[in-house]
Amino acid sequence: MAAAGALAKHEQILVLDPPTDLKFKGPFTDVVTTNLKLRNPSDRKVCFKVKTTAPRRYCVRPNSGIIDPGSSVIVSVMLQPFDYDPNEKSKHKFMVQTTYAPPNISDMEAVWKEAKPDELMDSKLRCVFEMPNENDKLNDIDASKPAPVLNTSKQDGPMPKPHSVSLNDTETRKLVEECKRLQAEIMKLTDENRHLRDEGLRLRKVAHSDKSGSPTALALRDNGSNSLPSLLVVIAAIFIGFFLGKFIL
Repeated sequence: MAAAGALAKHEQILVLDPPTDLKFKGPFTDVVTTNLKLRNPSDRKVCFKVKTTAPRRYCVRPNSGIIDPGSSVIVSVMLQPFDYDPNEKSKHKFMVQTTYAPPNISDMEAVWKEAKPDELMDSKLRCVFEMPNENDKLNDIDASKPAPVLNTSKQDGPMPKPHSVSLNDTETRKLVEECKRLQAEIMKLTDENRHLRDEGLRLRKVAHSDKSGSPTALALRDNGSNSLPSLLVVIAAIFIGFFLGKFIL
């Protein structure tokens, strides 16, 4: 009787991809997701639901629904983090149960409760845990490296000159003009200094020739001698200002 019941059970109408194994690739320190594709090749609507032997370890979205004729549904199976032991074989299994949808369906729970055993179709899948090998690690490292940036400066032509070049030219012109102005001032002061020096010599001669030693002669001689150091100080200040201005600019 049991054998007759088993023979009467319909074959799974949906096409599963993958058909038998759900593979999860570690490391398992975070949620690992794998996808299961359900395709309906028939001309009728099919109800499905996904069950597992370890419901606390997995999150399935969607875990039930209706697939239209010729359509497909992607089911995401998310394995929760856990301490992986390579010596322990996984005993977790999934089952995709299906049945043809009745006309004017309104309550999915009622469909499964009212379905007869010989109307149900199911497919079982086992869970496989895999750790990445060394080659996969190397490929992941290579994929994470940024792509090299090609040097296209030669193809793009010479780089444009920065604006600082024109600014330097302007400053140079200002510096040259300032130098010319200072040189003219120096020449003018030099002439005045020569004139005052000649005047001082003349006054000295007048003072030596003046035997009476009048106060007027002495005052003129003192003024002539005191003018020379003052002019030298002015010339030195101009030179110092010139060099400081040159280095600052």
